Amino acid sequence: MEKATFAGGCFWGVEHLFNQVPGVSEALSGYAGGSLDNPTYEQVCSGRTGHAEAVEVTYDPAKVTYDELLNAFWNMHDPTTLNRQGPDHGHQYRSAIFFHNTEQEAAARRSAAAAQQYFDRPIVTEIVPAPKFWPAEDYHQRYFDKHPGHGSCHWVRGWVPAEGAASQTA
Repeated sequence: MEKATFAGGCFWGVEHLFNQVPGVSEALSGYAGGSLDNPTYEQVCSGRTGHAEAVEVTYDPAKVTYDELLNAFWNMHDPTTLNRQGPDHGHQYRSAIFFHNTEQEAAARRSAAAAQQYFDRPIVTEIVPAPKFWPAEDYHQRYFDKHPGHGSCHWVRGWVPAEGAASQTA
């Protein structure tokens, strides 16, 4: 099993969509990229911790590749809006790929360059080393499973094809 960490706005939708990807054993909502140890949701929402709402994805690379996870990421949010996804705005809603090794970094940079052709505005996604990941409170985990019909803060585009393969979306 390997880890991948992404931020694409509200973690409820990102987590929900990654949990639908075959080969993902768990997507966990949490916080990454800030200065405070073990932050709470309220602290992150204050905008003073520097954390992003993020999702740590545990996956089986024999069943889903990192490139396929990257493609799902580009298709589940708008990577061209700085610190905003839909109605949510603030630094905690930024788009980021937190890489865990040099292979993930190279793949993320290649993927961002390839995905750019499908967007009218520049991609503003941060591609940075994975910091400590802090799981969010239990009530945030699998939020849409616990609250059916609540809606979603993300949508699936389905039009950014994976490099060298047919489109793979969440």
